[in-house]
Amino acid sequence: MVDGSEETSEIEKLYEYGERLNEAKDKSQNVKDYEGIIRAAKGSIKAKQLAAQLIPRFFKFFPSLSSQAVEAHFDLCEEEELGIRVQAIRGLPLFCKDTPEYVSKIVDILGQLLTAEENVERDAVHKALLSLLRQDVKASLTALFKHIESTDEPSTDESIREKVLNFVRDKVFPLKAELLKPQEQMERHITELVKKSLQDVTGAEFKMFMDFLKSLSIFGDNAPPERVQELIEIIEGQADLDAQFNVSDVDHIDRLISCLCMALPFFMRGASNSKFLNYVNKHIIPVFDQLPEERKLDLLKNLAESSPYTSPQDSRQLLPSIVQLLKKYMPRRKAGEELNFTYVECLLYTFHHLAYKTPNATNSLCGYKIVTGQPSDRLGEDFSEYYKDFTERLSSVEELARATMKKLTQGMAEHGKAMAAAKTDEAKASIKTKKQNTTTGLRTCNNILAMTQPLHSKAPSFTGDKKINLSWKEAVKPSTPSTAVAAGAKRTATASNGSGNTAMKKGRGDGGVQNQLVNRALEGLSRGGRRGERGRRWGGRGRGRGYR
Repeated sequence: MVDGSEETSEIEKLYEYGERLNEAKDKSQNVKDYEGIIRAAKGSIKAKQLAAQLIPRFFKFFPSLSSQAVEAHFDLCEEEELGIRVQAIRGLPLFCKDTPEYVSKIVDILGQLLTAEENVERDAVHKALLSLLRQDVKASLTALFKHIESTDEPSTDESIREKVLNFVRDKVFPLKAELLKPQEQMERHITELVKKSLQDVTGAEFKMFMDFLKSLSIFGDNAPPERVQELIEIIEGQADLDAQFNVSDVDHIDRLISCLCMALPFFMRGASNSKFLNYVNKHIIPVFDQLPEERKLDLLKNLAESSPYTSPQDSRQLLPSIVQLLKKYMPRRKAGEELNFTYVECLLYTFHHLAYKTPNATNSLCGYKIVTGQPSDRLGEDFSEYYKDFTERLSSVEELARATMKKLTQGMAEHGKAMAAAKTDEAKASIKTKKQNTTTGLRTCNNILAMTQPLHSKAPSFTGDKKINLSWKEAVKPSTPSTAVAAGAKRTATASNGSGNTAMKKGRGDGGVQNQLVNRALEGLSRGGRRGERGRRWGGRGRGRGYR
């Protein structure tokens, strides 16, 4: 331990070294002075604090001592004394001011220091990183993203990865307009860094990255079709559409349906949904019965919302599967079990939009007589039994829908009376929720009737526009607003239709895109886990590589 007189002498020497270096015209000649400053990094607390200021200040003049100087300074960043650590961290960007080749190394160290627990220390790290990002955004981003990219190194500290992710999300992404210059070049660079980071991410992380990419000007509303398709291909890669499907792999099913949901806005902008729909048709629909109820509903809703953007060729491929599901969920005669109205609404909507693209395909599936002049009309064949079967099912569904609407309308009047009699806020909130669910149920039944009635004709006109507004797309917003996913908070999940009577179930939010599965998958970043054997689990269940 250094006593008072020794410490005073040590500090005086340091000031002398600093003064001589300040005054020297050719500072590179004062090697011994700079060596003395480096040695002080092993001295007393005050000497270390002073060394933390002087080492980076004169660093550029002594390239032969650069390794020693940097290592001594890094040691100061790990000192037990908080004041020394903070001073050393503040000095890190100075190493790069005149020696930019050190940017990557310093940013790498600062990335590791993001795990600091003290607020003042963490703030110093944030400021140092932002300073270097403003100096050399390309090198700094590249170094930061190396902490995020997937790695098989067993020594990888998952807590560092999480802290770097949080920093990028909270500090870098909001400053994109300031930092990403020249704009197109740097937006392209960060896009490539993001792509490399998507090999092993949770659903929340993937959604965060996709939201950021969508916000870049190169993918904006005026972006060419190939840019929009690039985003779809990123989502397709995350959905593992080239993987062998296993119905017991719940994580893959979560990822697939969530990604289909995320892709919807890009289908609307002209990107192809072909790969998604072909995978669903080939792998998912054949085992539809084996899916959990909530995933069945999510899949059907996403298929319905995707159907207006399906090509004629893909429509012809998918239509037989949709007709088979319709027959399954539209009973030919009144059955003992309740009708799953939302399933039927989804399937009828999908059927109309697919049939609109390829009308004569319905001749051999439903017994219609639609003439296009093509051999695929198959008008010489007798499909009358199919027509009789299909229209009987339509009539049965219509009868059930009308009966349900009558009950719901009566229920709405009862809800009104109950609301008038309710005394507590809790009782009123409960009745309000019931009224909202009843309204959604009435919308569902109305939609079903609007879609079944034209289908009784021998040559029906199919709905190819968006006159039918899917029931869940205008559901009343939850009373508690969901927080932004970018902040890593949980969203309010909507109810799923597990019991079969959707008339009494709450639909999705009024945007129509964020379904229950995606809400669940996009819960906070800290819930990271492994994606099966590949890495982090999509929905964040499980713990994986040391998430705290």
